[in-house]
Amino acid sequence: MATLSMTEAEREAIAKFQREVVEPSMTSLVILDFWAEWCAPCKQLGPVLDKIVTDYADKGVLLAKIDVDADKVIAAQFRVQSIPTVYALFQGQPVADLTQYRTEAQLKRVIDKLLGQLPIQGRAQDLAAQLEPSIKLADELLGEGDAARAETVFAQVRDLDPANPAVIGGLARAMIAGGKIDEARALIDTLDEEQLRHAAIARARAGLDLAAAPDIDVSAEQARLAANPDDHEARFAIAQTQLATGERDAAADALLEIIARDRDWNDGAARARFLQMLEAAGYQDPWGRAQRRRLSALLFT
Repeated sequence: MATLSMTEAEREAIAKFQREVVEPSMTSLVILDFWAEWCAPCKQLGPVLDKIVTDYADKGVLLAKIDVDADKVIAAQFRVQSIPTVYALFQGQPVADLTQYRTEAQLKRVIDKLLGQLPIQGRAQDLAAQLEPSIKLADELLGEGDAARAETVFAQVRDLDPANPAVIGGLARAMIAGGKIDEARALIDTLDEEQLRHAAIARARAGLDLAAAPDIDVSAEQARLAANPDDHEARFAIAQTQLATGERDAAADALLEIIARDRDWNDGAARARFLQMLEAAGYQDPWGRAQRRRLSALLFT
């Protein structure tokens, strides 16, 4: 910011802005709120910003409030023409205009996106970096079929980071793999709506639904299917039992066969169940990627 032809008060205001906003923004995401005492919308937005910054404090998010009447030189530098005006700053530069977002949910969505794109340094990020090797180990153990050890590692990590949805989802998946269905369901039932929307939790919930598939005698259905290959109800029941007994490949084959013969059968029940299998497997899982290619070949060729 140019300081030529400025008063001493204006130079001090800029120096203060440098200390309190620009310098912290080198490692943190600073939410810059331009407001005034007479501005009613500012007073409505202020508590929302306060709550969000409190919730995100450990993720390296800070709040700086600029009174446009008291700090006119700062408002002029940012060319503020109406208030409230809200920017997100990182490394001294505006990285997003948040003015159009007024609700907590809207602001959290855009802040989450920024945190995912920028190298913000907060306590949560530091902790995540420290725990990443343990989470990776637990995932590998689970992939190798060692559900008990995976559960132990995930539980230890959760003791250090209790609200981490990736850890909670992994712990639930380990419980499911170990046959602890009720414990996994009880764990997920403790989560709030925001946590339930996380991909790792959605994956665990999909796994729970699959684990609840009925393990019943399907000899009658197998006979029906042998007599009529288009008996989709019988094939679907067989697939459900295959899921319950861990025959994932066979269940996938059966569901894909239904989709190939009648993709809209029973309001797309086979396709929905197949997609649930993919979600439970995880989007980076090699088996899941191969099955998605099979589904795409059926649907789009």
